[in-house]
Amino acid sequence: MSYKKIERMTAFMRINHWIVAICMVGAVITGLYIGHPYYQSLISDPAATKWVMAWNRWIHFMIAIIFDVSSIVVAYLYFFSRFEKPYKKLIPNGDNIIEFMSVLGNLLTFNKAKNFNSSHADSFNAVYFFIFHMMLLWMLLTGLQLYVHGLASGLSSIGSWWPSMLHLATDWTVSVTGGTYMDVRISHHETMYYIIAWAMFHIYYQVWRTIYWKEGDVNIVFGGSKFVKEN
Repeated sequence: MSYKKIERMTAFMRINHWIVAICMVGAVITGLYIGHPYYQSLISDPAATKWVMAWNRWIHFMIAIIFDVSSIVVAYLYFFSRFEKPYKKLIPNGDNIIEFMSVLGNLLTFNKAKNFNSSHADSFNAVYFFIFHMMLLWMLLTGLQLYVHGLASGLSSIGSWWPSMLHLATDWTVSVTGGTYMDVRISHHETMYYIIAWAMFHIYYQVWRTIYWKEGDVNIVFGGSKFVKEN
């Protein structure tokens, strides 16, 4: 039995991955504070006089901008990457469905034997990463709706076109979530917990693959490669 080294992630893809991971942690910390302030400034003065909420909102908004850029990059790579095109694994054809069920069965039954090729991003990974990106998109849209709701005057420092564009792109989230801005806020908050659960499963599954398959899957996000057994 020999092992073949397989390149799975380029340096740029790994950097983008860790930027998203770090931003997720920052978004959760600041988002929880915005929803329910759970700490005060480190000195005896009231938090309100030290702009603690303002700083949390600013950091949260900056993280959202980074997520926006990352989402655009990911969307582009989904279709035009010269390294790997994930959209091909999302097509519900016979091969992808069989591969998806094989990977899922392998996970649920703790089976070390694989009836699929693990040298590439399989359909199961493609689907649950697609779900992750859709949740991030929803967070983006609901977050921008909450942001533009605060611009009650319809004006901004860069002109009225910015609030108008945001209203056009995100007002529909109000009716979809229940009809009020509080519904949007609740949906934005609840989705955070789904994303946290997704991240926990993602880490668990990559460790699971590394232990059961012994192909070094965890190294993909660090060194960009893994090993595949060859008979």
